Amino acid sequence: MEGADRVRMEILVGRADGAPSFSMRHFVVEPGGHTPHHQHDYEHEVVILEGEAEVTHGDEKRSVGAGSVLMVEPNCMHQFRNTGSTPLRFICMVPVSFDCGKPTPGS
Repeated sequence: MEGADRVRMEILVGRADGAPSFSMRHFVVEPGGHTPHHQHDYEHEVVILEGEAEVTHGDEKRSVGAGSVLMVEPNCMHQFRNTGSTPLRFICMVPVSFDCGKPTPGS
């Protein structure tokens, strides 16, 4: 995704698997890397598995680490920035009708 730096994403379960409602994605953000500062019109839920990050959520910034759980509301500007010395790993759930912001054809 444009604006990402040192980020990898893998879809663990999604529309290709026949998931009817949600896609589960695994992100790895290398030290010093970040996701884009962006928004979209759907919610997503995040579980931090490993590492440390500064999360921008609307006008707020907060530090998170392994075990943190977050919800990003639709149309909320957000970003995950790895502030640690090891990879940041997190699981992100989004509606299956979207694949990194691209609607499913016909939806």
